[in-house]
Amino acid sequence: MKVSVIVPIYKVETFIERCASTLLEQTLKEVEYIFVDDASPDGSITKLQLVLKRYPERKNQVHLIRHPENLGLPAARNSGLEVATGEFIFHCDSDDFVDRNMLEQLYAKAMATGADIVWCDWWLSFSKNNRYMKQPAYATPLEALRGMLDGAMKYNVWNKLVRRSLYTDFEIRFPAGYGMGEDMTMLSLFVHAQRVAYLNQAFYYYVQQNTGAFSKTYSDRHLVELQHNVGETLAYLRKFRPDLELDYAFFKLNVKFPFLITDDRRKYRLWQEWHPEANPYIWQNRAISIRSRWLQCCAWRRQFWLVRLHYMLLYQVVYGLIFR
Repeated sequence: MKVSVIVPIYKVETFIERCASTLLEQTLKEVEYIFVDDASPDGSITKLQLVLKRYPERKNQVHLIRHPENLGLPAARNSGLEVATGEFIFHCDSDDFVDRNMLEQLYAKAMATGADIVWCDWWLSFSKNNRYMKQPAYATPLEALRGMLDGAMKYNVWNKLVRRSLYTDFEIRFPAGYGMGEDMTMLSLFVHAQRVAYLNQAFYYYVQQNTGAFSKTYSDRHLVELQHNVGETLAYLRKFRPDLELDYAFFKLNVKFPFLITDDRRKYRLWQEWHPEANPYIWQNRAISIRSRWLQCCAWRRQFWLVRLHYMLLYQVVYGLIFR
């Protein structure tokens, strides 16, 4: 198989039919599909099985793994990696969907360039429209790694095709039991890549309609998980790239930046408490917008009334009315 697609499934009965259909209809034929039932308590698997019956030509390319209990998103991805045989790995979240030529285009780019990792643009999909999310182009793995640390490029798992040998040769797995921020695993893969490539097209639709999705909520446990993954990721990266301390400071700032996209004063306190050693480097990060740096400077100077005003005007009024 050229590509193994890993799809964790948990409480997505409203979305799984569209997701699975767009994957099974891929124009690339040599695809292995690994669906991981993470003990989903709803009708997700029943709906998936109905979809699978509509594509009998894919029957021998489909694996369904079942967890006896809910182990979380990282463990589900790891279960898929354990049985994957494809030359490349692609992760797809089960509440999202994709264009039907996605895998063919990404694989062709990898073959044409000899890349270990290929990434592409993506769509932020709302109930009434989509917003195009363009990603930057980088010539080397180091440039891409720094771009992700600095915040210019997203380290999401689902817009990247990754050579499977990077997972196996360097024993890289997702942080089982620590789901918030598990996408940081991509940073560890980029450290070991020899070549990378960017495809300036959007194929993946990241759905903003699933209000019950894991990444849409915070809890005390999620905060613990996020801190754990930040610490483990930085410790791993420093083994191979001890020369990127300024970028690591930018990374810490980017991790806590979402605490400013709210009107919740408790999140503002978290911003103050998390990684204060990185605050003096706010204005040096030219990879992000002046507005983002200004917002962080406001928080550093405890001008949270400006942070709150920014949230109300931009996210509640502009995005709330235009992108819905």
